[in-house]
Amino acid sequence: MRDIGWVEGQNVVTEYRFADDKADRLASMAAELVRMKVDLIVAQPTRAAQAARKATATIPIVMINAGDPDRIGLVASLAQPGGNVTGTAFSVGLSTITKGLELLKEAMPGLRVVALLSNPANPAEANAIEELTKAAKNLELRLEHVRATRAEQFGRAFAEFSAKRAEALLVVTEALFVLHREEIARLALKHRLPSMHGVRENAEAGGLISYGPSLRQSSRRAATFADKILKGAKPSELPVEQPTRFELVVNRTTAKELGVTIPQSFLVRADDVVH
Repeated sequence: MRDIGWVEGQNVVTEYRFADDKADRLASMAAELVRMKVDLIVAQPTRAAQAARKATATIPIVMINAGDPDRIGLVASLAQPGGNVTGTAFSVGLSTITKGLELLKEAMPGLRVVALLSNPANPAEANAIEELTKAAKNLELRLEHVRATRAEQFGRAFAEFSAKRAEALLVVTEALFVLHREEIARLALKHRLPSMHGVRENAEAGGLISYGPSLRQSSRRAATFADKILKGAKPSELPVEQPTRFELVVNRTTAKELGVTIPQSFLVRADDVVH
């Protein structure tokens, strides 16, 4: 925001609210902001945007990296949001998620059993699992699916993956898993599971591979929505932006620790290789 002319304490005042990994606090925090009569609410992740939308139908809301915002009712459509919500979507559809599964199989050609970690509290989870199940069948992969809604459940989830003899792991992108990315990377290494993620932050933290949009770029794009709305634009008339660039990141250090040989043809396509 500073880069486009908004300076804290001079022409804008920001009120921060953090749920601290406790989704049940989102509704009360959104209601508090509405009572304060703020001019704009910026919400991330998807559940925060939903909480804000339930709290107000009039105060403009800019969502950041929302999952399937049209399918879960945050906007009428991406091209014509129609209400008080607009901003950036995480993907260009569920094909982004299934592409990650395809890339994992490409990196590990002999792969047969994939552990799948997701959070059922994420509004987009059901659609993602449905698409991944179809993709796995086409790729002749067996999915071993375990859900986790809290970091305290990670240990149990990975123990189940090991018991089911999973050979690799796909983590469905979710704020909880990004926030606790170092713990997930540690457990994946402990259980000898090469992992695929949807954002580079997880690969940088020790995951094996990531494929997806840039969270940083999406957040910067969200600032342009805030700028336009604060200058008088209507959210209903600002099309939701989808990412246009996707990053393939490989953590070579993790590959060595796991004893996984990534094909050279795969490595040369990577946008970044973490050493």
